[in-house]
Amino acid sequence: MTDSLVATREDGTPIHEVLLRSPAGAEARVIDWGATLRDLTVPRRSGGSQRVVLGLADLADYQQHASHMGAIAGRYANRISGGRFTLDGREYQLPLNQDGRHSLHGGGQGFGKRPWTIVRHDAASVTLALVSPDGDAGFPGTVNLWCRYSLVGDATLRIELSATTDAPTVINLAHHSYFKLDDGPDILDHELEVRANLMTPVDADLIPDGSLAPVAGTPFDFRRPRPIRFENPDGTRFWYDHNYVLRRDRREPSTAQGLELAHAATLSSPRSGLSMQLWTTEPALQVYDGFKLNTPVAGLDGNPYGANAGIALEPQHVPDSPNLPHFPSTTLRPGEVYRQVSEYRFAG
Repeated sequence: MTDSLVATREDGTPIHEVLLRSPAGAEARVIDWGATLRDLTVPRRSGGSQRVVLGLADLADYQQHASHMGAIAGRYANRISGGRFTLDGREYQLPLNQDGRHSLHGGGQGFGKRPWTIVRHDAASVTLALVSPDGDAGFPGTVNLWCRYSLVGDATLRIELSATTDAPTVINLAHHSYFKLDDGPDILDHELEVRANLMTPVDADLIPDGSLAPVAGTPFDFRRPRPIRFENPDGTRFWYDHNYVLRRDRREPSTAQGLELAHAATLSSPRSGLSMQLWTTEPALQVYDGFKLNTPVAGLDGNPYGANAGIALEPQHVPDSPNLPHFPSTTLRPGEVYRQVSEYRFAG
């Protein structure tokens, strides 16, 4: 297959799109801007197909309005407190793109907001690459990255991320699609299961305080499937943008040698009967219910996206891990290879 030029950014940078198809009828569209999954449809047992991610109708809108929609977030996905961390005795300062106080998703111009290069693709997979130079957004080390999307089996999207560096650095990548499994107005009636007993409490800026808290008896308890919608005692709705530490108690080998996938979450729609299992190699999962979504341009269904139009389930490390050494390390050193594999498995 060949990729096609589908849009040109204001600065003249072209945006290319690749269409992937599985033998069972799943289709994915991937663009090189942000290594973004723009569209994903999966076959239904009852016939036809269902779109399961949010995407923008006009690719030229991705630069301003995508909210990391479908992109790969990095060099450090999620938040770093004060935009500062210390590595090997040296302190690094990152851009403060969250309310002027913290660094989020790489500092405002992270990997989800720049062009990648399509280096290989076939009927069911595409590999993209990016070079992040030493000093990029304040991070040390030149990092070489690869992202591979592939459709496998009947209706599974596999995302493989890898990186190397020429100097010690920190890295935390995350795929940031917003999922919706039916044609309803939002995902609040979707049912969610998260295989986690613990979450990381945060302050008002969503920065972890370094502790762990049991989810039992709290609004964060998704150990058994339940609707995402949750109301506080005063009738206001509780919203989610929080990180869970996964149990990793249900595991299987991954396609990447030496790595194991673990069942992280299941999302399902009673309205459509469609479900999605998420399996990942990562130790944690950020659950964001999209309560801040407010896209002023048309989505793939022709209408703008409002609050809770989709839910992001982002496999990753715990936010602010460079400043929380008791959590799994995000340090990458020369000679090592960062690897992440996640699979989104659809059925119904």
